[in-house]
Order: sequence, then structure tokens, then C-alpha cells
Amino acid sequence: MRAVDTHHQTGGRFLRMLDGLARLDAEPAWLREWIEFEREATTLRWFELAYVPGLLQTERYARATLAGGRFDAEDVDRIVASRLERQAILHRPRPPQLIAVLDEAVLRRPVLDQPGLMVEQCEHLVQLATAEHIQVHIVPVDAGMYLGLAGQFIIAEMPDGERVAHADNQLTAQFVDAPTDVAKLAKTWEIVRNEALPRRQSTELIKEVAKSWAC
Repeated sequence: MRAVDTHHQTGGRFLRMLDGLARLDAEPAWLREWIEFEREATTLRWFELAYVPGLLQTERYARATLAGGRFDAEDVDRIVASRLERQAILHRPRPPQLIAVLDEAVLRRPVLDQPGLMVEQCEHLVQLATAEHIQVHIVPVDAGMYLGLAGQFIIAEMPDGERVAHADNQLTAQFVDAPTDVAKLAKTWEIVRNEALPRRQSTELIKEVAKSWAC
């Protein structure tokens, strides 16, 4: 690939493609399949209970989610690189519409021994939320108990109107494409989305939390 790039003066394009394929091959089969749907999706509806969605994470935050000893340094570097590479879909000429709903606890959870990390992450969310194709909504803590507490999920809508979904846990991920199951998740999405603050109010809350982390 390097020889091809040199001969055709591509600026390293084919070598970068090869590197991207190598990273993709290193991922579990279920994640490789989901990444392909993610790349083709016209709309992504993403609910997160514990973390900032991967497509909206800073590099420092992404690394922090992998801390604790489960992964060695090489695995952390690989996973973080793959996660950041996936974010490119938000910056392409025709990006998907991303609607992210986060529980407020995601913003309030401290990252120990990482000063400034949550300020950086909150400010990053605010900046991304200014884009027309990215919406970030927060379910405030005073919403109390609500259906979303059962777990995280993502619903991807494809160009042909088909919908597929993804949910994971500590051990594995569940890929959902049965229409009845996706419909159930879509109904849950509507309920969770209705618990969240409007876009502008959500942004103000994120800014408020960022200031609290800066103190």
C-alpha cells in the first residue's frame, strides 16, 4: 500500500485504508457488524445510562472508560483508536442525524485522579451539540425512576427505512433486528426521550455541570 501511495502520489490514502481495516479486523465480530450499520445509518437514536456515547467522547474520557485493569495498554490504545475513528461519520459531508439522550448521572460521575477531564468532556458535548445534525438531551435527576434505567441501547435507521438496534452488558452485546423487538425498543425510546429536557435546556444543564467540575 505504501508503494501504491508513492507511485500514485495519494498522500498516504491507501496506507490509511489498510490501517483502518486492520483495526476493524481486531474488533469482535458483533462490533464489526454494528460499525457497518453505524456507518450506513441515516439516523442514530442513542440512550446512555452510564457513559457519554462513544461517538461523543474525548480521547481522555474514552481512555478513562477502559481503566481498571480489564484491558492491557495495547488493547486500550487499539480500542480508543477505533472509537475515535468511528467518530468520523459525524464530520463527513452527509452525516447521520445523531440524537443522544443521557442520564444526568453520566455528567455528574467523577473520574478519579483525572483533573479537568469532565470539564473537557462537558465542553466537548456543548460544542458538538451546536451542529444541526447532533442533538444532546439530558434526563434530569428529578425525573426519578423511569424506563431507561433498565439499560443502554441504540437504534439505527438505515437508508431503506429498516431499523436495527444494539444493546450491551458486561459480557457481550445484543444485536437486535427482529421488527417486533426493534419496535419495543423504539417505544422505550419515545418514553425515555419524553423524560429528557429540550435541546436548549439540556445544553444549559451541561454548561452548568461543566462549571461545577471547574470549581
